[in-house]
Amino acid sequence: MDLLTLLLFLAGIALLIVGAEGLVRGAGHLAVAIGISPLVVGLTVVAFGTSSPELAVSVASSFGGQPDLAIGNVVGSSIFNILVILGLASLVAPLVVHQQLVRFEVPLMIAVSALVLLFALNGVIGRIEGLLLFAGVIAYTAWAIIKSRRETREVQAEYEAEIDGRPVNARTVALDVVLVVGGLGMLVLGSDWFTDGAVEIAEFFGVSELVIGLTIVAAGTSMPEVATSVVAAVRGERDIAVGNAVGSNIFNLLAVLGATALVSPGGIPVADAAIRFDIPVMLAVAAAALPIFFTGYVITRANGLFLLACYAAYTAYLLLDASDHDAVGPYSRVMLGFVLPIVAVTILVLAARFHLRRRSESPAPD
Repeated sequence: MDLLTLLLFLAGIALLIVGAEGLVRGAGHLAVAIGISPLVVGLTVVAFGTSSPELAVSVASSFGGQPDLAIGNVVGSSIFNILVILGLASLVAPLVVHQQLVRFEVPLMIAVSALVLLFALNGVIGRIEGLLLFAGVIAYTAWAIIKSRRETREVQAEYEAEIDGRPVNARTVALDVVLVVGGLGMLVLGSDWFTDGAVEIAEFFGVSELVIGLTIVAAGTSMPEVATSVVAAVRGERDIAVGNAVGSNIFNLLAVLGATALVSPGGIPVADAAIRFDIPVMLAVAAAALPIFFTGYVITRANGLFLLACYAAYTAYLLLDASDHDAVGPYSRVMLGFVLPIVAVTILVLAARFHLRRRSESPAPD
């Protein structure tokens, strides 16, 4: 691996981040200009835009003959979004979780994660399965638009503040068109550089493309979501901070994975390692999020530290396993036999306490 490869890899990350920002800003303002509400724009255009790096990289990887990067990118981003993005955002400020999120979006995220695992069991996510996933994101988007009409004024105000209005004239419309076209161009070029660099890095360190996809590539393509959620938490826009991470997971699994499978000849091959470990971890992370979310409907700083610690433990396992380190066996036994059972019991106890407290606070029937 030479210096030019590393520079192109870093430049690819920068182009993906800047391109996604340009696409989100330009498309968001154009949508508002033609009369679409800021809340609907936030739930659709912004959600698609922040997931555009994952889409660009996954499609480029699949066409380039690196399906492990494509799968690793989507699965790794889904794990990263919950454990790291929500962890970091909750350290900035405790995050209040909207009850609708717990009632629908998080169960949907769990169901879609389980569906992806089911589709992957035969070793390939085919075009028919990709079509089903992509049809799911169309249905989800339609539902989000309908649901937005019933949101509280407080939630609507958050999205209006995030998607700032500007005067609509020929100059601003032209600027937004330039942002959209320029953003798309940056995404295409950035995905090529980023993918080529990731393959070189994997070869240099002697690790699989799947591991690189699950770690470096997933973190790089998730930078727009990191920026959106952390900045939203700083501004006190907590519905956006939480909804962005969960919504991005749903879009990644339905839109990114679905579209990549649709356009890939023969679908996307899925490595045995991903089927046996990484996709089940993604499902477990999604399932573990539910009791954390409804325990008081607040993600505290302590919860955030716990989420970050889980990601550190997962990444440590990937690196130990990739290097065939002697410690991987003892590490796995400690995690599976001691740490994970304690975590599971703690989450269940917190969930039970919250349920009992809610029952005691509810008024008795007449």
